[in-house]
This record gives sequence, structure tokens and C-alpha cells, in this order.
Amino acid sequence: MDSIDHKIINALAKNARMSMANLADKIGLSKTPTQMRVKKLERDRIILGYHTRVNHEKLGNGHIAFVQVTLSDTRAKALDSFNDAVRATPEIEQCHMIAASFDYLLKVRTKDISAYRRILGEVISALPHVAQTSTFVAMETVKDI
Repeated sequence: MDSIDHKIINALAKNARMSMANLADKIGLSKTPTQMRVKKLERDRIILGYHTRVNHEKLGNGHIAFVQVTLSDTRAKALDSFNDAVRATPEIEQCHMIAASFDYLLKVRTKDISAYRRILGEVISALPHVAQTSTFVAMETVKDI
């Protein structure tokens, strides 16, 4: 990767819908080399996909909670089981294994605190090997890219 590839990534991160002609203008190349570079970045799995940012408040799922999860078993089979269950849970928007006094940090998106309480009690607490959870509720999103 060179500085032009970084310019492509930065430009597409700000507006993934821009035309190749517009992208080419922004990075200082013609359209064909720009297209070739974008295809290579996709082929090399540097660009993994293109996403739509949505207004979750207007969609009715604007409540965000972060959940620390401690597992009762952290051997490979238990981790795989937990990871598979998390991937199948639509309310869990993000899941990160953490090097800390707990094992995972989840970002959970729901309609409101009542819906979150139900998901915590019926879904998250029932995930494989969950021993303990601790919740932090987001009061305001300051930055979300």
C-alpha cells in the first residue's frame, strides 16, 4: 500500500457512494487506474465492504448498552461456542474479546431500556458459558463512524 491507496481508503471511508470519476479527481489519478486500485484493495481484503449509516433513533432502536461479559470457561471450545451464539444474536451489534478483568465487551442496540433488560435476562445471560455481566448505558453518542 502506498499513499494513493491510503487516499482512496480515506475518501471512500467518508463517502463510499462517490463515483469513480469523483474519486479519481480526489486522489489525482485518472478513472481507470483508480478503478484498478480499488479492485486490488477489495481483492486483497483491505476494503471489506461498503456500509450504509442509518439513523437508529428514527428506526426505533436507538438505545445502546455496552456489556462486559465474563465467561466461566475460556478454553477454545467454550470461546467458539460463545462466539457462534453471539453471531446469531441480532441485538448484539459488536463483540470484542478483551484483554482485561473480563472476557468480552458487547455493544447491544435495542428499542429502549425495557427491551434491553429483556435481552440481557433472556438472551445475553443465557449465552454459552456466561458467568457474569456488567452493563454500561450510553447516554449520548458523540462520535460514531
